[in-house]
Parts: sequence; C-alpha cells; structure tokens
Amino acid sequence: MHEELADRFMAAITGGDVDTLRSLYAPGALIWHNGPGPGGGTEQGVDDNLRTLRWLSRNLGDFRYEEIRRDALPGGYVQRHVLRGTLPDGSPLEIAACLFVTVDGSGRIARIEEYADTRGSDPLRDLAAAQRAARA
Repeated sequence: MHEELADRFMAAITGGDVDTLRSLYAPGALIWHNGPGPGGGTEQGVDDNLRTLRWLSRNLGDFRYEEIRRDALPGGYVQRHVLRGTLPDGSPLEIAACLFVTVDGSGRIARIEEYADTRGSDPLRDLAAAQRAARA
C-alpha cells in the first residue's frame, strides 16, 4: 500500500508545500476533477494543479482532511475523505471527495481522478470569482 506517499501528499497539500507536492508527482502526471466539461470533468497538468492547491492552502483557515479511508488498488490506491476548513468570511467549508490515485513504478503519483461533491465546492468557486473580480 502507498500509505506513506498518501500521508505525505495530504500533509503537503494542507501545508501549502508546493516543492514537496511537485516531488510526489511523476513527470507528466495528470489530475482529473469531476464537474462540467467534456467527459464530465476537467483535466489539469501538475503546474495548474499546484496553483489550485496553493490557492486552497492560502484561502482556507484550519484546512484539513478528515474521515480518511484508504484501500489499495492494483497500481495505486483509492481514498475517501472530507475536506474541511474555514472560508475567509468565517463560514465553514465541507467537501466529501474520493480520489483514485495511480502510482508509477518509481513510487510517484502519475494520475489522480478526483470525484468531489460539486455543491460543497460552490463556496470555493464563489470566492475565486470574487477574487478575480477584485483584481479586474
């Protein structure tokens, strides 16, 4: 099982440690998120994903993953969790999600398919839109 990799990955996300995150991804890794778009979601490369994760760590207070459950899969693992934190306005955020993680032969993350409660992430989309509008 890839327990150590998964633990390092979650700790780096919540800590905003982009260097560690980058080191955990295999070259050319792809991250897919469910939601609108062709095929029911969107795919990101590592750089775009790191921008997203850095933004999360900067904008959520008490950012954490709870209720984590993991199971080994051939070539990786599946993780269910609840992302929790506090938005800048003080309101709580809670998003249930599931990750299917493919690990390459070197022990690095080659692909993630993330299925998240899209209604739960509405406050994050609203916050990002407000920040973009403020910069315009």
